Amino acid sequence: MIQLLTRNIGWKLLALAMAVALWVTVAHEPELATTLSVPIEFKNIPEDLDIGANVPERVRLELRGPSGRLSRDNLTDVAVILDLSDANAGERTYNIRPSNVNLPAGVNFYRAVPSQVTLRFDRMVTREVEIGIPPFSKGPPDGYRVRAYTLEPSKTKIRGPGQRIRGITRVMVDPVDLSGVVSEREFHTHINVGDPQVRLEAPSDVTLRVTLEKITQRVTK
Repeated sequence: MIQLLTRNIGWKLLALAMAVALWVTVAHEPELATTLSVPIEFKNIPEDLDIGANVPERVRLELRGPSGRLSRDNLTDVAVILDLSDANAGERTYNIRPSNVNLPAGVNFYRAVPSQVTLRFDRMVTREVEIGIPPFSKGPPDGYRVRAYTLEPSKTKIRGPGQRIRGITRVMVDPVDLSGVVSEREFHTHINVGDPQVRLEAPSDVTLRVTLEKITQRVTK
């Protein structure tokens, strides 16, 4: 047993001395405070809810700890993480506590500004709406007019916050150019929902078939 303890005694004493020196250095580091702007992250968001607009992207934290622990490199991954597993439709206020911040060892949370974050949750809704076409980007050529057009598909499904979905009765496709068409033409275009918080639940490709006819001018006597 004694031989086991004394084996490589020089290296063991050196390691012990280095550990003591490191502890002394850390223990004598001045206690400092710093402020840091960090992102807000969310976890466990219910699938049937959407977070409304005007969500703050960052929070300013006041942190305290030894000067060596408060370096930018040591704090680069710090973020405020809010657990939304118990959220329901409507407004909910979350307090920012030390348990919401992923701090490295030796760094302490003092306060957050703002200290609370209020989020509005909207129930997600799926709805089928008609697809329409906007004014053509160019054309038809002089002397021609659109006699008929068809869209395939003529309807699509959209999904988003109920408050926004209720205001959408029709979505549009991207404009097409008819300047070179004199009879019939088939275009492959895409649906433009027009609202960044609403998404398509179906493919965005649409086939547009347009038929033009020549305008017959009446002869006056």
